[in-house]
Amino acid sequence: MGVEPVPGRPAATATAGGEDLLLIADYHAGIEAVLRSDGVELESRAEQRRSQLLDLLAETAADRLVVLGDLSHAIGEAWDAERRELAALFGALDLPVTLVKGNHDGVAESLLEEFDHEVTVTDPAGVRIGDLGLAHGHTWPGEDVMGGDVLCVGHEHPTVRLEDEVGGRRFERVWLRGAIDPAPFAAREDVEVGTTELVVFPAFNDLSGGTWVNAPDTDFLSPFLPEALPDGDAYLLDGTRLGSYRTL
Repeated sequence: MGVEPVPGRPAATATAGGEDLLLIADYHAGIEAVLRSDGVELESRAEQRRSQLLDLLAETAADRLVVLGDLSHAIGEAWDAERRELAALFGALDLPVTLVKGNHDGVAESLLEEFDHEVTVTDPAGVRIGDLGLAHGHTWPGEDVMGGDVLCVGHEHPTVRLEDEVGGRRFERVWLRGAIDPAPFAAREDVEVGTTELVVFPAFNDLSGGTWVNAPDTDFLSPFLPEALPDGDAYLLDGTRLGSYRTL
């Protein structure tokens, strides 16, 4: 039951609970409309996002799509752009979906009722499928979630800044993964932690910004990071191992 990133894509596969899963995090449907309201002029990339996800599902032959939170972007009442994007997406999907509720998914239940599709929305504390713990990462995972072998989270949108020898800079989305330190979870409410590995997913949506994990004194978004991943490694989407994300 390994969590295997799809090379070159912000998505991973896993087999758990008797199903082959495709896992993504932070889809942020409708983000362009919200950014335009803040004065950032962007054309909608909804069609590209949908095509990218549908291609991934076809390539991996998944039985279920799991979204690790933030399926939509606006916090609060859904915008028309989100409704249109999600209506087109769910109209094209032919497999069940599990949405692990994130901080942008406050009205997910009522929004998804508008679409004729099999969708399970979990509690924000997450869900466990087999030995796989799934949470968004904006709040503490539940005790059952922490009983799996691997914990998968989103929310952080991890990125690194890379520099070349002539001073050129670029930002890249990355995976963070490594052995979990159970102390932050156990100390919170004396939770029994069975999880041995933590995987922090890159954002599926490349417009959603992120936490610059190799910057000094970075403030992480998740309440358990970076303490729960003291020795984790960063990996580019193409699989290149960059080494410890804390010393890059």
